[in-house]
Amino acid sequence: MTRNGQRLLMLIDEEPAQRRLVAALAARGGWRSIFATDHEMAIAMLGTQDGMQLDAIMLDHWGTDSDAAALIAELRARRPALPIMMLTANGSVAAAVDAMRAGATDFLVKPLAPERLLQALDAAIAGTNAGELRPLTEKIPALLAFDEIVGSSPDFRAALAIAAKAARARIAVLIEGESGVGKEVIAEAVHAASPRAKKAMISVNCGAIPANLVESELFGHERGAFTGAFERKIGKFCDADGGTLFLDEIGEMPLDAQVKLLRLLQSGDVQPIGARHPRQVDVRVIAATNKKLLDEVEAGRFREDLYYRLNVVQVTIPPLRERTGDIPALARHLLARIARQPGLRQLGITDDALALLVEYDWPGNVRQLQNALFRAAVLCEGDALTRLDFPQIASLSGRVTRLPVTAQMATSGGVTLFREDGNLRALEEIEADVIRLAIGHYRGRMTEVARRLGIGRSTLYRKLGELGIDNAA
Repeated sequence: MTRNGQRLLMLIDEEPAQRRLVAALAARGGWRSIFATDHEMAIAMLGTQDGMQLDAIMLDHWGTDSDAAALIAELRARRPALPIMMLTANGSVAAAVDAMRAGATDFLVKPLAPERLLQALDAAIAGTNAGELRPLTEKIPALLAFDEIVGSSPDFRAALAIAAKAARARIAVLIEGESGVGKEVIAEAVHAASPRAKKAMISVNCGAIPANLVESELFGHERGAFTGAFERKIGKFCDADGGTLFLDEIGEMPLDAQVKLLRLLQSGDVQPIGARHPRQVDVRVIAATNKKLLDEVEAGRFREDLYYRLNVVQVTIPPLRERTGDIPALARHLLARIARQPGLRQLGITDDALALLVEYDWPGNVRQLQNALFRAAVLCEGDALTRLDFPQIASLSGRVTRLPVTAQMATSGGVTLFREDGNLRALEEIEADVIRLAIGHYRGRMTEVARRLGIGRSTLYRKLGELGIDNAA
C-alpha cells in the first residue's frame, strides 16, 4: 500500500489504451497503477520501491498461453502471497486452467465493467475470490430449459414459474436479483421457451459500456455521425430483430439513453445516430438488474415511465443463501458441466465438502459457487473434491453460525448419500439408515415409524428382517 493509503496495482500490458482504461477504472476504487509492457520489465519492477509495495498484479494476456503461464509462475515464485489476475478477451478454458495451475488467483474476461473490476480487486486483497469480474466459468455453455434449471426451493420455483408463463408472450420481463444469482440463465430459458427461440438472443451488459457509447451500441450509428465514427455500425436492436435483446445491468444505463430506449419500446422504431429515417424492428426485451429498480426511480436515477414499460412481468431471483438446500444438487450439476471443458475431468464431491459449501454464505451467489468449484477442479489431484479443496471457503465458513441443512444429511442423526470417493451409496444401505433414523426419532413406536415412512407395519417388519435391522436400532 502506498503512503497515502492507496492500493498499488501493477498492470502488465503492451497496449497503452488498455492500460489507461484499467488504471482509470481501478482509480475509482482508490487504486494507483504502475505499468510494465513485457515480461522482463515486470520482473525488473518487482525490485523497485514501488514493486516492493505492490498489493496486486494484473496481466493482460498476449502471446501464447505458455508465455503467460511462464510469467505467472515466475511472479508467483518471487511473490508467493501476492494476488495475480489474468485478463483476456477470448475466455479460453485451456488458458484459464494453465494460468491457475501456474499460480494465478483469478482469471478475468473483457469487457471490463467498473463495478466488477473493483469487486475483483477488493476480493483479491481480502483473499475471498468472492467478487470476480467475470469469471471464466461464465463462458461454459449454460443454455438450459426451465425443467433443466437446478433448484427446488419454493421461492426459486415460484420465480421460475412466473418466468415460464411470461415466456410464451411478447411482453417485456424484468429480472431482479443480486449479482451472480443466474439472471442471464433465466433470460436464456425465457427466450428458449418463447416463439422466438429459433432467432438470436443478443446480450448487452449496460454497465460495461462507456456512457458516451451506449446509444451507438444499442441503436447504431451512420458513418460520420460523430467524431471517430469512421464506419457505419449496426446496433444491438437491429441485430436482435425478430429475436430477444437481453439488457443486463439496466440500472446502469444513462438517463439520455433511457429516453431513446423508451421511445423505441413505444414505437418499435430504431433511429441510429445520424440516420435520416428510423427502422422498424420486432424485438422482445428482457432486462435485468442487481439493484432495486424502483429505488432507483425514487432516487431520480431511472425513469419511472421506462420502469413500468420494462416491468410488465417481474421475476425476483432469491440469493443462494436463502436456498441452501439447493447447493448439493447445484454443485454436482456445475461439476458435470465443468468436467466437459478441455483439460478437466469428472470429479465426485464428498459429504464433508458439501457440508462446507452449505455452511458458507455465498455473497457472490451461484457465480461464486461455480467459480469455487472450477478452481477446486483445476487443482484437485484426487477423484473427488473434499473439504481440503476449498481452503478459502473453509477459512470463511467459521464465521457462519446457522445450522447447515443439506440434501445429503438429516439434521437429526444424519443420513449420508455419498461415499468418501464421491459416488452414491447403494440404495439398500441408504434405506437401512433412514429406517434406523426413524426408529430412533420415534422412540421405537413402530406404528408411527411405518406411518411416517408411508408404508404398512407388515412391510416395515419385512424390511427390518431383510436389512438385518434390530427393532431397537
